[in-house]
Amino acid sequence: MHSPKYRRIILKLSGEALAGDKGFGIDPETVRNIALQTKEVVDLNVQVAVVVGGGNFWRGLVASRQGMDRATADYMGMLATVMNALALQDCFEALDMETRVQSAIEMREIAEPYIRRRAIRHLEKGRVVIFAAGTGNPFFSTDTTAALRAVELDAEIVLMAKKVDGVFDADPRLNPTAKKFDRLNFIDLLNKRLGVMDATAASLCMDNHIPIVVFNLTERGNIKRIIMGEKVGTYVGRDEQDER
Repeated sequence: MHSPKYRRIILKLSGEALAGDKGFGIDPETVRNIALQTKEVVDLNVQVAVVVGGGNFWRGLVASRQGMDRATADYMGMLATVMNALALQDCFEALDMETRVQSAIEMREIAEPYIRRRAIRHLEKGRVVIFAAGTGNPFFSTDTTAALRAVELDAEIVLMAKKVDGVFDADPRLNPTAKKFDRLNFIDLLNKRLGVMDATAASLCMDNHIPIVVFNLTERGNIKRIIMGEKVGTYVGRDEQDER
C-alpha cells in the first residue's frame, strides 16, 4: 500500500455539511459519516485538524443585511461553530479518536483556548484538533480561519468539503450542463468569482503556497483518496506546484 501523500491537513467543514439533508441543525448520521471518513486517515498516521463553520444554525452576513450589527451577528455565528465542534468531538471520540476542541473565543469549561504551539503538539501526538469560533474576530469567515490555521500549523493542504464534486462554472444542482474544473490556479479562482471560498481565504492560501482540494464529502472514502494522492474533485494551486 502506498504511503499517504500528505502528513498534516486542514479539513474545512461548513455548518451545512453537518446538517445533512435537513438543512438546519445537526444530523447525527451525517456527523458519524464524517467521523468515519476522518478515522480512515487518522489510522494512516495523518495529522488532521478540522475547521468547522456554523451556517447550519446562524449566518451572520444574512442577519447583518436584515439590520443587525455585523460584529454582533458574526460573534453569534462563532458561537454556533462551538456547538458543531462539540458534536464532532463527541462523535470522533466514540470512534476512539483522541480529540481536542480549541476555541478562538475563550470558554474554558468546554474547550481549550487556541494556542498555536499546543495545537501543533496535539497533532504530533496523533490527536484530532477541532478549531471553533473562527478567527475570534468578526468580518472573517471560517474559510479564512481554515487558510489561517493551515499557514500557522504548516499544513500541506486544505480540504474543502462540499456537497458537489468540485468547482463548477455554475451550480450543478440547478444547471445540469455546468462544467467542472479538474484544476484551477488561484488567480482564476479569484478572477472568475467561482464562490468556492472568499477572496481573503484564497489570497492567504495563494501567498503561502498552500493548495486546496474541493471535494464531495457525501461520497464515502473521498478524504482518504485525496490523502493517498488520487485525483478527486478540483485541485486549486499554483501551476508549478503540481504534485508535492
